[in-house]
Parts: sequence; C-alpha cells; structure tokens
Amino acid sequence: IIFQQQFAYVKFSPQITTPSGNEFLLQSDEDFAVLEWFRAIKNAIDSLGVEQQISKLSLNIRKSASSELLHLRSEAKEQKSEQRKSAIFKLNYSASDTCDRNHVKSRLKKFISRRPSLKTLQEKGLIKEQVFGCRLEALCKRENTTVPNFVKLCIEAVEKRGLDADGIYRVSGNLATIQKLRFVVNQEEKLNLDDSQWEDIHVVTGALKMFFRELPEPLFPYCFFEQFVEAIKIQDNDQRVKDIRILVKKLSPSNRDTMRALFEHLKRIVENASVNLMSTQSLGIVFGPTLLATQNDTENMAVWMVYQSQIVELMVMESERIFHKN
Repeated sequence: IIFQQQFAYVKFSPQITTPSGNEFLLQSDEDFAVLEWFRAIKNAIDSLGVEQQISKLSLNIRKSASSELLHLRSEAKEQKSEQRKSAIFKLNYSASDTCDRNHVKSRLKKFISRRPSLKTLQEKGLIKEQVFGCRLEALCKRENTTVPNFVKLCIEAVEKRGLDADGIYRVSGNLATIQKLRFVVNQEEKLNLDDSQWEDIHVVTGALKMFFRELPEPLFPYCFFEQFVEAIKIQDNDQRVKDIRILVKKLSPSNRDTMRALFEHLKRIVENASVNLMSTQSLGIVFGPTLLATQNDTENMAVWMVYQSQIVELMVMESERIFHKN
C-alpha cells in the first residue's frame, strides 16, 4: 500500500497493488476517511492468514507522509460519526482476476448498504417529496385530488388579479423570484400567493408554466401525442372536436381533470383579450411546446410545433364541447 500525498490539497491517495499486478486507487479529501480505509485494508490483510499471500504484498508508507498520518490518526478519533462523508472509489482491475473482483464488489456492497435509502430520508423528514418535477398522477394521489393544489392556486390568483394584465402568460416574470416561489412550493405545505413577494402576477404565471414544463411526462402523455396530431389534421371542425373529445376521455383522471381546469382558465383569459391582448393564437404559441411533446422524433420539431399550437388553440376555443358535452 503506497500513500501518495498531494500537498496542493493536503489529500492522500492510497494505492493498492495485488500479487497479480492489479492496482486500486482510493481518493478522498477527508483525512479521517483515508485513515479508516488504511485500518480496514490492514485488518483485511491480517485476517487472510496465508503467509504466501501476505509476503507478496508490500506495505510502504512514504517518509514524507508518515508524520502526517500519525497526526491525522489522533485527529480522526475526535471526529463524530455524523461528520463522515461518502468516499469516491476509483477502481481499475483486470477481468481475469475473479478473486480480486469479487472482493472489491463485496467491499462496495457493504459500503453502499450502510447509506440510508431515499425512502428512509423522506420518512425521517430530511428530504421532502417535491411538487415540481413529480409525476402528475403521483402528486395528485399524494394530495388526494385530481388537480394539483399548486395549479388550482395559480389559476385562482390569475383570475383574481391578472385577467386584465397585458400579455398575461406571454410576459416573463423575474426568474429569480420564480425560482424562489418554486423552492417555497417544494418545501412548504401552505402557500399564500396573495403575499406581497408574489405581487407580480407574471411570477405566478411563470411558475405555473415551469410546473408543466418540469413534469416528467407532459400533460398530454407521450403515447397520445401522435393521436392528437392526427385529430387536429381533420378538416371538418365537428369531427375534429369529436375525435379530440374521445382522446381526452381516454386520459387518466389526473391528466383529464388538470387539462380541463387549465383550458377552462385559458378560455377566460381569451374572453378578456381586449384588455390583456392574449388571443387563442398567442396562448397556443406559449403553451403548445409546454403541454405537448414527442418522445423520440426531434428532427421534425418545426412541424410538430405547428400542430402543438393548433391543438392548444382548438382546445381553448372548444373547451365547452370537449369537456362538458354529453
């Protein structure tokens, strides 16, 4: 075992060479971690009990590092267990050396098994389940609803004080404030959008658009994308609305109800177009790429964008027939 000291960062890198010529390099910025590795490796060698194998291993500690190691050993005893950090292992070994490879795997499994799982951290309250970036169905199930609470709060806030805002949903809010709102939503259960820090309604609309953009799967699921495109290509408007209505009925309750709440809201935006200057075409351009996307085909992006906008426009104009007609 050779300890290499990099004085620029006061970092030690134990290098292990096996009898078969395989080399392992362990690196860490934490001194106490290096000492723990050294003890573990030494104990492992001592426990082998085979003199022939031990004699082939050389334990060489460079003189330049020996005094430092003695100092670090005394400091390591004072470190608390909660201060220990995970180490980064850089392992290089030959595929032919099955014994060494299995030994390394065993060590790594033990190391990883000691780390708490994401579920454990969430149960202890150390990591809170997010709102942004969560799958729509999972979020609705967690909140015991079919329309996310954040979506309902944003719609309520916009209709309360933003229907007459010039360029609503088109004008961008302050990105830093939007990110702050995103953080608050992810960390706190209760949100008051009437608070003065969210006074700019464009911050609320920006956060709502960000919520839909960060869904792991768009509001219009990937598997339905081409079907909606085929429906919008139909020339007869009544048949087009009928086909889209059929597709909407096939969606999960969370997707369908969230879609209904959003498009009914956007219809009210258009009804105030004389004041806010937002037409169905404008909303189609803004929400098309946000709500619909193809999972694989990126070469025809320009063509898809036209259909994305047209689908949103139609669903805004015909929201009553699509979501309410018996």
